[in-house]
Amino acid sequence: MKLASRLDHIEPFYVMECAKAAVELARSPACADSPMVFLNIGEPDFTAPPLVQDAAERALRAGRTQYTDATGLHALRERISQWYATRFGLDVPPRRIIVTAGASAALQLACLALVNRGDEVLLPDPSYPCNRHFVAAADGVAVLLPASPEERFQLSAAGVEAAWTQQTRGVLLASPSNPTGTSIDPDEMRRIVGAVRSRGGFTIVDEIYLGLSFDERFGHSALMHGDDVISINSFSKYFSMTGWRLGWLVVPDALVTPIEKLAQNLYICASTVAQHAALDCFEPESIAEYERRRNEFRSRRDFLVPALNALGLTVPVLPDGAFYAWADCSAHAASSWDFCFELMRRAHVAITPGRDFGRHGSERYLRLSYASSMAQLQLAIERLRAVLS
Repeated sequence: MKLASRLDHIEPFYVMECAKAAVELARSPACADSPMVFLNIGEPDFTAPPLVQDAAERALRAGRTQYTDATGLHALRERISQWYATRFGLDVPPRRIIVTAGASAALQLACLALVNRGDEVLLPDPSYPCNRHFVAAADGVAVLLPASPEERFQLSAAGVEAAWTQQTRGVLLASPSNPTGTSIDPDEMRRIVGAVRSRGGFTIVDEIYLGLSFDERFGHSALMHGDDVISINSFSKYFSMTGWRLGWLVVPDALVTPIEKLAQNLYICASTVAQHAALDCFEPESIAEYERRRNEFRSRRDFLVPALNALGLTVPVLPDGAFYAWADCSAHAASSWDFCFELMRRAHVAITPGRDFGRHGSERYLRLSYASSMAQLQLAIERLRAVLS
């Protein structure tokens, strides 16, 4: 069987290879008395709050399981619009909001609508590997620009201007970012959007960790910089609905119909039950719970980062959002890949090597997720300390 040539541009997802190895070791007799601590997967240890779970049950009992519009339930689009208004002071009309089958579908739709064969899209290095693969799946070319700790591991307007060519179509940013947990300063974001706009390009911003910001300066949506900015968001992270596969994107008016056409053909609509459940994400009781959880993530960060620094696993930029620490392990090993497997075997702590996230120095970094409980984080540090000392 002859495979499509686009698969040549989709690299293996090594994060998942490490995860499978960790699970296999965790099931072995070696871990019987010392269970594996998983700090490798970016999934909150919290589930959907009670109101959301109850709403899903009500939808099932009432038989509200048939297709919705491809753009999503109008009531849900209205709730999301109200969230932008109350949380960020932004006027984002429901007509520009399209509910999707997770943020992954939103990214796929945006890339398919905007990227032609051979078009170049600028991304920071390091960045989430699937983002560049969405570009490749649309037959575009992802151009990774090295982003230093001094730049918060993010693109700068000057870097975008210097890298822009006749083939460049736009930028794909993430703020806060996976794997670094860092955000783009609002002033720098404004300059980036302006630079891209002046060249007739598009700005897509992955904002799936937007609700999980710990610093007032960075807790703003890129939508504040103009109606032409395309924002990707999700119910997975802040709203704790990972397996429900529900997200959304905000697009300019001119993109609504093209995106709707693609959604109709690719997956018809997002999960109806998940959409009805998500309506209750925005109830005051649910928001209060999400804010409690955000504060818990901040507390975990404030424990983990100093502890890592003390172990020589230096975190050069304090994460201001999400639930990741991007730590330099070069004081201990030349390869984070080998180092992670060593820690997995000796400390029974699963950590993600930087290999997936870039091509310009990511091999020296580790990504640790503090989506696990404080007790698990403390146990992990205790084990790492014993091995590294």
